[in-house]
Amino acid sequence: MPSFVGIDVAKNTFDIATHLPNGKHKTKAKLANDLKGFKELEAWLDKQVEPSALIVMEATSVYHLALAEFVYNKGYRVCVVNPATTHAYAGSELRRIKTDKSDAKLIADFAREKNEKLKPWAPEPLKFRQLKALVRRLDDLQEMEQMELNRLDVSDEKVKSSINSVLSHIGNEIAETHKAIKKHIDDDPDMREMRDLIVTIDGIGQRTLERLLAELGDLRKYNDPRQLVAAAGLNPKLQDSGLLKGRTVISKVGSSRLRACLYMPGLVALKHNNGIKALKERLKANGKAPKQIVCAAMRKLLHYVYGVLKSGQPFDPKLALAQ
Repeated sequence: MPSFVGIDVAKNTFDIATHLPNGKHKTKAKLANDLKGFKELEAWLDKQVEPSALIVMEATSVYHLALAEFVYNKGYRVCVVNPATTHAYAGSELRRIKTDKSDAKLIADFAREKNEKLKPWAPEPLKFRQLKALVRRLDDLQEMEQMELNRLDVSDEKVKSSINSVLSHIGNEIAETHKAIKKHIDDDPDMREMRDLIVTIDGIGQRTLERLLAELGDLRKYNDPRQLVAAAGLNPKLQDSGLLKGRTVISKVGSSRLRACLYMPGLVALKHNNGIKALKERLKANGKAPKQIVCAAMRKLLHYVYGVLKSGQPFDPKLALAQ
């Protein structure tokens, strides 16, 4: 029987657990989330599990990435799961104890029970990781710029020159980061090809394209447009109990950054993309709420993205309208 390892990752440390023949767990706590801790994990795995073991950890901001890549490169099977899935599993098991060790045990149990449904993880190619780092840095800079602009509105005259100086510096950094992102895509033939196809879709521009590639990596790896929609957490989720009976919401089990970046393109597409305008009219006639229509537009944009990449042809408004 294969071994299953659960790893609970935090910013500075991680905890590990696997199963013993007697039904209990073998654990190790507070390993450093750095190369020294990774080496300790490697030695522990050599003693406790076989090479075919499945190692499962939650996606924890960026803190899990180096560890996941380390064990992947050692030849272990790796799965990185959305924390919402393990949280739901804990609820189904009525787990009441919440400690780092218990979380590692929970993830190990989750891995053993759900292993057949889990998707294997592999690190994104370096070029997509670099693009994500650039886009995330741009987001940080723009957030800092907005914070300084907010301060400027309410600050005393004595400090406004300092704020304007900071704004000038941030503005230069934003401009340089925009250039770096564009150059990064321009210099890579695969990214450039995807870019040239995707931006033909009415409603999607360069900024949205950058975030699509940064958040989802190689968009051609998806086998179905529904997978693309699910990655954004825009897939419908039916609530069919109690007062919420029959209500449909989006799952939100996906990239919140991607949903945020698709919101404005969805609004633009509702006005300028003929296929999505027709979708809007059908949904309005069926009594759908405005927010539901915007979410449907965002989903449809992702279907169009999949379509142009699959066909290798630019967006055709007439074909979209016929669908």
